[in-house]
Amino acid sequence: MGEIKVERAQHKRAVLEQLVNMSRSLGEPSREYVVLGEGNTSAKIDERTFFVKASGFSLSDITGRGFVEVYFEPVLEMLKFDRLTDDEIEQRLNEAKVDPSCPYRPSVETMFHALLLQLPGVNFVGHTHPISLNSILCSVRSKEVLSGHMFPEAIVCCGIAPVYVEYAEPGAELAKAIHKGVHEHIEVHGEPPKSILLENHGLIALGSTPKEVETITVMWDKIAKILLGACMLGGPRFLSDEQIRRIYTRPDEKYRQRLIFKRE
Repeated sequence: MGEIKVERAQHKRAVLEQLVNMSRSLGEPSREYVVLGEGNTSAKIDERTFFVKASGFSLSDITGRGFVEVYFEPVLEMLKFDRLTDDEIEQRLNEAKVDPSCPYRPSVETMFHALLLQLPGVNFVGHTHPISLNSILCSVRSKEVLSGHMFPEAIVCCGIAPVYVEYAEPGAELAKAIHKGVHEHIEVHGEPPKSILLENHGLIALGSTPKEVETITVMWDKIAKILLGACMLGGPRFLSDEQIRRIYTRPDEKYRQRLIFKRE
């Protein structure tokens, strides 16, 4: 029994260290993915609990104390209610903490982190507000111009297609909208998405490793910059569905994907 506790403690420390490093990388000011206290990140510990960023901390200089360990079950239970007040959400999130004495409050977006960390192969989640991507997501044509892929690297890194979520208020409303979009994506493509685009809000990257989350975020920054340029020259030229599917399933691209994401 003692050995199991030691192993779990070591595992938690390793997960937290990876999460801190990923978070600080995403929060690097020169990248312009987040400003001040924007964005939040999370990591699955085991089937019962996960780490999520506490409200009020900045990703750029966050340490282990900026994360709260919470239980999946009570967080997911919150999504079964038609309506919860702000006070009820705060109370329930605090009650979901593994350590009740922890002085910090889990992010209001903890609910969608809990949902996404339940998906197969997802161990880390990074939510950011890249300036380049939000330049598009805050525009009247965002859904239209983000409806296709323009080059192979985007497909390899960001998945066959992103989930596009129309604006929803952060918290339970947003988590429910994400759940609906992810479910529809799985029905169409037979697997979870790697990227979720939030209208008038930002990006969520899902990965089995921190490197995967970081790579997806970097690639969406590149996509957004290329897309803005393409729109100035008549509009984006998207690859066909057949071309996208071929690139996504090619063995050499799958091999490249494993190397990029540092998977086993």
